[in-house]
Amino acid sequence: MTDPADTNALLDEPRLVVEPGVGARVAAVATPVLEGLGYRLVRIKISGEAGCTVQIMAERPDGTMQIEDCEAISKALSPVMDIADPVQRAYRLEISSPGIDRPLVRRTDFERYTGHLVKIEMAVPHEGRKRFRGAIQGLEGGSVRIVRDDAKDHKGAQEAEVLLPIEDIANANLVLTDALIAESMRRGRDAEREHLEQSGAIPEPPAHARRAREKRDLKKSFQPKPKNKTNKPAPKNTKAHRLAADAKKRAANNDPHQGD
Repeated sequence: MTDPADTNALLDEPRLVVEPGVGARVAAVATPVLEGLGYRLVRIKISGEAGCTVQIMAERPDGTMQIEDCEAISKALSPVMDIADPVQRAYRLEISSPGIDRPLVRRTDFERYTGHLVKIEMAVPHEGRKRFRGAIQGLEGGSVRIVRDDAKDHKGAQEAEVLLPIEDIANANLVLTDALIAESMRRGRDAEREHLEQSGAIPEPPAHARRAREKRDLKKSFQPKPKNKTNKPAPKNTKAHRLAADAKKRAANNDPHQGD
């Protein structure tokens, strides 16, 4: 069962990847309404489709989002948006979930999806480039470490691992893979089961089953950091080396021309 203290901490966690301009004004209006309802703002996207569409991505602290949640947010947020008028033109309000290939905007997003592929576009170039794609390895301070999956395709690429400051990221989205789909389905089933347990529709599991579940979730969330083989010196005294040296000695001793 989700700890209420953890839920409050997730609600209060700030976004590190944010929108500029009109999107920032919409976020300033939407954030307190969402948090008051128990949701987190993910991203604001404003497009010119159908005149003007303001898309607000939101989620529960556990990362889930249902149609009923979207309807509740729309009903509460629409009148507030009408009064504040952050867009200052006619628009269509759209509330949605982040989706499977979701944006990553908070530290916990990068932590939660460690091991999965991500596409990142930097607002500030890093080492001369703005676009990166690779597997998330974890966080170090205010930066996310990824292993680029395209490094082998570029001649002269020095390192596959890069450390990108989160505050310099303009967009970061997960890449849709079979592993990500399976992880999303598992999280959805777990969230639905927890919701049914909390509502009393099904009995809560016994203590030993909860511990086993927590142990399984911890094991699934742990992603060991791949070893950087390029920095490890090659061994010089292996069995293969010794056998090769012995063979060389035998060949020298059996050389019929030796001593001529």
